[in-house]
Amino acid sequence: MAVLAGVFAVGSLMASGMLRPNRPNPVKLSAYECGNDPVRLPSGERFSVKFYLVAMLFIIFDIETIFLFPWAVSFRSLGLFGLIEMAVFIGLVFIGYVYIWRKGGFDWGASEVAPNEAEEVVERERALFTRSEQGVAKPPGVDERQGAGRAG
Repeated sequence: MAVLAGVFAVGSLMASGMLRPNRPNPVKLSAYECGNDPVRLPSGERFSVKFYLVAMLFIIFDIETIFLFPWAVSFRSLGLFGLIEMAVFIGLVFIGYVYIWRKGGFDWGASEVAPNEAEEVVERERALFTRSEQGVAKPPGVDERQGAGRAG
């Protein structure tokens, strides 16, 4: 019976692979990101490391909470020894949480850009948007005279 199921599964996959239309296009080959267009960052620009840090912290703490489920199911049969083991485990998780908190791992809003650097970035972006020679579309509300110096 298992052999028949395996033959059916492999046969179905092979048949669908041979019978389906093969029409690749850029939309089908691009990454899907929650219904949004894939992020296209300009060269040299990177994602903040904080995104990866948050993802890793989530995975670590999520895996640690998975260890609580088997204990919750069998905590009565484990007795005092199981309770002490889980108390030590939860204590270590809490110590790790406090350590990450004190190191600033959860501080998302802290700005690492000095105010004068932020002004330079804004001016550079404004210059990029106002250049019509390169075919770059200007955002709404940007005036042609905005970048030029005005006589007082």
